[in-house]
Amino acid sequence: MSARDYYEGLWRSVPAGLVPSDLELRLSFLLAHVRAGELVLDVGCGEGRFTAELAAAGAGVVGIDVAEEPLRRARTAHPEVDVQLVDPYGPWPLADASFDVVWAGEVIEHVADTAGWLSEIRRVLRPGGRLLVSTPNHSRLAVLRLALSARAFDTHFDPRSDHLRFYTRRTLISLLEDFGFQEVSTAAGAGPPGARRLLLTQGVRSRW
Repeated sequence: MSARDYYEGLWRSVPAGLVPSDLELRLSFLLAHVRAGELVLDVGCGEGRFTAELAAAGAGVVGIDVAEEPLRRARTAHPEVDVQLVDPYGPWPLADASFDVVWAGEVIEHVADTAGWLSEIRRVLRPGGRLLVSTPNHSRLAVLRLALSARAFDTHFDPRSDHLRFYTRRTLISLLEDFGFQEVSTAAGAGPPGARRLLLTQGVRSRW
């Protein structure tokens, strides 16, 4: 099975129109860090909910994904947005230094080739441009909560899951700094009691 077929199969198993997890929390973080008129790349845009919200806020925005199924849904639900299919492992058909902001919401934990993926993000960001990331927070406290329930632990770390990477605040900051991002900061975010915890992270692409 090719990588493309794998991702298409994953998306076909997801009902259309689901509200993205932690929508309000992630959207508040995203829109607080994007200004009207900026050009934003929505990486792993899925059905285009965040892409459309960015456009409505006055940003110029392009959404990309590695599967055609979510893009088909995005074009139906949000015909005003520009969404494009990209190769899971190849370079993206986007110009160097062409975006002010890259948004990757709940994507980095799914990426197999993290080095290649971050290299593409750095390539398409202009010097001084900003990377915004959200990903589940695997703090020691979060892992301890999982460890107290064998069922919860096994479900969370199910080897059949499409989550390939598990980040803590320190490992995510270290990774982004290794790839030339400066002023990296992250905050733990959560919805109502019992909701999963997220890392809401930003960094600035170095000028060299």
